[in-house]
This record gives sequence, structure tokens and C-alpha cells, in this order.
Amino acid sequence: MKLASLAEGRDGKLIVVSRDLKQAAVVPKIAGTLQQAIDNWEEKAGRLNEVYELLNKGEWPDAFSMDPDQCGAPLPRAFQWLDGSGYVNHVELVRKARGAEMPENFWTDPLMYQGVSDNLLGPCDDVHVASEDWGIDFEAEVVVVTDDVPMGVSPEQAASHIKLLTLVNDVSLRNLIPAELGKGFGFLQSKPASAFTAVVVTPDELGDAWQDSKVHLPLRVELNGELFGQPNCGVDMTFDFARLISHAAMTRHLGAGTLLGSGTISNTDRSSGSCCLAEQRMLEIIEGGKAQTPFLHFGDHVRIEMLDAKGKSVFGAIDQRICRYEADA
Repeated sequence: MKLASLAEGRDGKLIVVSRDLKQAAVVPKIAGTLQQAIDNWEEKAGRLNEVYELLNKGEWPDAFSMDPDQCGAPLPRAFQWLDGSGYVNHVELVRKARGAEMPENFWTDPLMYQGVSDNLLGPCDDVHVASEDWGIDFEAEVVVVTDDVPMGVSPEQAASHIKLLTLVNDVSLRNLIPAELGKGFGFLQSKPASAFTAVVVTPDELGDAWQDSKVHLPLRVELNGELFGQPNCGVDMTFDFARLISHAAMTRHLGAGTLLGSGTISNTDRSSGSCCLAEQRMLEIIEGGKAQTPFLHFGDHVRIEMLDAKGKSVFGAIDQRICRYEADA
């Protein structure tokens, strides 16, 4: 099943989306928002799937054309957005880039931060930043959406709480990170609002590509129309999603609608490219002693998309520009 949210009101309007991402239907008698659906998932999922099947057959009477420009983030304001360190290879490289040592326990105990969740960006929303000097970077990741997760859940139990998946551009301001983390209190100013694909999908939509709480498909990133990277999300993932959920729930319950990111996708095989600029810059420093790739400039165009084995888009694309933010006078 595939779902999305029209950009109406603060919490959006839930729509069911056809498998080919071409048709959609509103379902107010089932749930007005995605949060309402995930709050009562056991009750709502079956009814939503009935609409989905009719939509795919072309038998839903009030279907309309799906337009990602009209969509916001699936959960425009989520109760919780957490981002993990599933790909420790990536963590190791970016820490080297800012001269930070890599503690050995990073390979056995996930990192995680809590990000902006009250105003998440949609797939076609511009990324507004006040200064290029802050080192604007994209980070392409996979995200899971959970139902209610009890505190202390094991990784084996956690897997059953994954109800939906989507993609995110976890925007980072790299030049603000070192001083901010140097204070010993974590990310804040260096992690502005993230952007999500319009569509969330149930794990079964991925077929054999969803195994062991990992997505075994490449994640494609384009910068200004040129391929930047397409590493495989199922390769070199040190901590799968079940492990990340268990880590997050060690001391707290996770409410339905929690978004949890994989961390930037990264393969040790460098031929597949990277999912962020910082990683590419670090590889350039290792090879030649100096970073050649600049951070993002105003006007740059970023596109993030996942294609299935048949070359069909799974979630639709994040397709956005980097723009200067100017506060109202």
C-alpha cells in the first residue's frame, strides 16, 4: 500500500496512492490524516488497503491525478523524528573530515539524534538557508515509520513495529557542526528541517527488497541533473532498522508516527558514489590532500529517488532547490 498527504492544513490530508504513483484518492471516512491512520493502524490498514486495490484496478470512482507538487511531507509535523547511524562507514568518514577521533564503540552502539519534527518539508519544497558559508549539504536516507513501540523492546520485537517506509533529505549545515558538537550537547542549529518524499509505503510493497529490516535497493542522488551516487541501502548497513528502533526505545516509549532514519547511505565500494557531499569531500582529502567538491550553492538542484528492480519509482522523488532565506522585514 502507498499513502501520501496533500499539503492542506498543518497535518495534511491523507490520500491513498496507486502503485504506479499516477492516481490518488481521499479517504475521509477512514482517516483524515496519516497520523490518524497510524494511531489506529490495526483498524485502518485493512480498509485503506481495500481502497488501494480498487485504485490499482482503476475501479475507484473518485480517483484523481497524483501531483507531488501538491503534497507535503507524509507527516508534516511528526511527534518525533530520530536519525540513526546505520552506516558506520559514513560516520567514520565525516568524523575524519572534521578531525574527530572515531571511538571503537561506534561499531557496536548506534549514534542517534533528535531532529526538527514540527515543520517537515515536502518533496518539492525549497530548502531555505540564510548563508552559503554554513556549508549546506544533502544526506539521502531511508526512513521507517513506527506504530506505538514499548520501552525496552528487543530488536527481534522491534521489527514488527515498522509499518511504513519513505525517503528523506536530512539537510546538514556542515560548517556549523564542529563548534556545535564541541559544546558537548549535540546538533541543533546545524540540522534544519528535513525533506521527505511524498509517498510512504508498507514494507510488502518492496517485495524481496525488504529483508532483515533493511532495504536492498540503490538510492539514487542527482545534483544539478548529474548522477552523484547510488549506493545500495542493503549493503554495509551496520545497524538495521530493528536495531535502531530498539536503541531508541531503550529508556522510553516511541509514539505512533515516530520517524526513524537510517543515516546517510554509504558503501565501502566507492564506485557507487556517495549520498552526501561531506563523504565525497573526505574521500578527496584522503586521496589528494584537499577537498575539491564544494558544498551546495543557492540555486543548486537536488533529486533523491529509489527505483525498484524494474526501474519504477517506489516513493516518488525529493526534487528541490537550495534557496537563500531572507527574513521578513
